Amino acid sequence: MSTEAPKRDQWQWENAIAGAAAGFATVAVMHPLDVVRTRFQVNDGRVSHLPGYKNTAHAIFTITRSEGLRGLYAGFLPGVLGSTISWGLYFFFYDKAKQRYARSREEKLSPGLHLASAAEAGALVCFCTNPVWLVKTRLQLQTPLHQTRPYSGLYDALRTIMREEGFSALYRGIVPGLFLLNG
Repeated sequence: MSTEAPKRDQWQWENAIAGAAAGFATVAVMHPLDVVRTRFQVNDGRVSHLPGYKNTAHAIFTITRSEGLRGLYAGFLPGVLGSTISWGLYFFFYDKAKQRYARSREEKLSPGLHLASAAEAGALVCFCTNPVWLVKTRLQLQTPLHQTRPYSGLYDALRTIMREEGFSALYRGIVPGLFLLNG
């Protein structure tokens, strides 16, 4: 019996921890650009009470001036939690799927089985993290001009959404998310 089989069946924590650390670091540094991107995506210029932005620098300046630095970090907690959890779970599920596919094979996994493992991992992550991404987006879209009763944070948003819209509201956008398989 080769020494490869036990190692192949043993889950490696290093991949999940590295993925989680990378997810955290990425959000910690790039979150203001994510806020700007989200605001650009929903502002088509037809709504007069939302601020208009000419470009990325103008958006950063306008958000900072009207909302403070806090505006650039709107939705940071769910963003950092979602990304950390997403990448950690992705590598966990990906490794587990590859191990499962490899059990019945002696040769290396084919590219198709790597693709199947990645798709499976992405779908599972999407189901686990969609509520976090939904809350992050809603928190990012809060502006002083936009909402009458803004959420005070992650917990308040989750509680309010569940109470006013029901559990299924946490999974709005899940179908496109499954096709994108990206958080």
